[in-house]
Amino acid sequence: MDPLKALADAERKPYWLDSPARPEPQERLTGKTVADLAVVGGGFSGLWTALMAKERDPSLDVVLLEGRRIGWAATGRNGGFCMATLTHGLANGLERWPEEIERLERMGVENLDEIEETLRRHGIDCSFERTGEVQVATEPWQVEALAEQHAITSELGLDYQPLDREQVRAQIDSPTYLAGLWDRKGCAMLDPARLAWGLREACLRLGVRVHERSPVRALHDDGTLLTLRTPHGEVAARRVALGTGVFPPLLRRLRHYVVPVYDYALMTEPLSADELASVGWHNRQGVGDGGNQFHYYRLTDDNRILWGGWDAVYYNGGLVRPEYEQRDETFVKLAEHFYDTFPQLGDVSFTHRWGGVIDTCSRFSAFYGRAHGGRLVYATGYTGMGVGATRFGANVMLDLLSGERTERTELRMVKEKPFPFPPEPVRSPVIQFTRWSIAQADEHQGKRNLWLRALDRMGLGFDS
Repeated sequence: MDPLKALADAERKPYWLDSPARPEPQERLTGKTVADLAVVGGGFSGLWTALMAKERDPSLDVVLLEGRRIGWAATGRNGGFCMATLTHGLANGLERWPEEIERLERMGVENLDEIEETLRRHGIDCSFERTGEVQVATEPWQVEALAEQHAITSELGLDYQPLDREQVRAQIDSPTYLAGLWDRKGCAMLDPARLAWGLREACLRLGVRVHERSPVRALHDDGTLLTLRTPHGEVAARRVALGTGVFPPLLRRLRHYVVPVYDYALMTEPLSADELASVGWHNRQGVGDGGNQFHYYRLTDDNRILWGGWDAVYYNGGLVRPEYEQRDETFVKLAEHFYDTFPQLGDVSFTHRWGGVIDTCSRFSAFYGRAHGGRLVYATGYTGMGVGATRFGANVMLDLLSGERTERTELRMVKEKPFPFPPEPVRSPVIQFTRWSIAQADEHQGKRNLWLRALDRMGLGFDS
């Protein structure tokens, strides 16, 4: 099908949020109040923090403030890949924290196990399917990279299954596939918006005071209490946890470490039984291809295909604007790539197209810290794999607020900060040249130019 025709009727809104199950918003914060803990941000980071704070100590008075609606930003716009990795993939973790990688992998799987148990305990129905993820090679150089990755996973005792061309096409049938590597246990598929709404309801049942449409405009520290001011009210709290992602932080220092990158996705109409049979996909795994510019895709519970990725767009100046959530050039490109991958689905059209902003840092994975004498904590910089890792980050924030030393807080990954991005006007041309270099590497059998190799040596980069 012609991509323009396939996109003609696609709604310009995130599929997950376009649901009759979306709850009515909680009331705005009005007037003055006090709390033991104030959580800023109603995405996964803030929701997990508020929920687990109450589970740790039911007597705590916890207030959660969300500027718009629960799950409105990155939480409700992602692919719904709930991954065990805490380090934006094994390769990134091994490169940065090789002495901790076995512990980090173990803690990541434990975190995913605990997410599954939490969903069961609180009765949260978000179509959780622990099907794993298949990394597929579509170019010969990617086949070699998968073989190297399998050798590493075998050495670490991880449950990854290598697939040759016939085996991977028996799982999901695409003529573009040359090989695959199936992470059997380290990833689950879910509906991210329904997870967020379920976490909101669990928080409310435990007594968390949730206020939506209450953006925090300022923070004041009187030496004892931290006061958060919204347009219609304020909260004075003994402790504050920031889970604001890439949006303007209440700590100016974070602006040096995080930049906004826009990611885009499409959702197909539901596949018929014959269309689904033509692809196979009996085990319903998530899929990611092996390029530097990569696609991610998966089946929904009603057998639509979410198709996203490829373009990670940084807009010069690092601005976050609503108009950046739609980019027709990228949507057409994604549709073309979809039909190249699945020519047997040439009559399938798209019902939704959307974009969302990601909090990217130079080490590709979350970093953590304290301020205001340890009374304020933050976790940010997840770089696109935060559905599962935000729960780990929430535990780190609560550990830091408590002042206790835990296995989490003793990690070098937790203690270290990423390298800051250069300030504007240098930042934009540096990032755009890096994006161009990444695209060139994919066009030249994965060969990285001098600039990318220099960034690799310094442990720096740009990713989505």
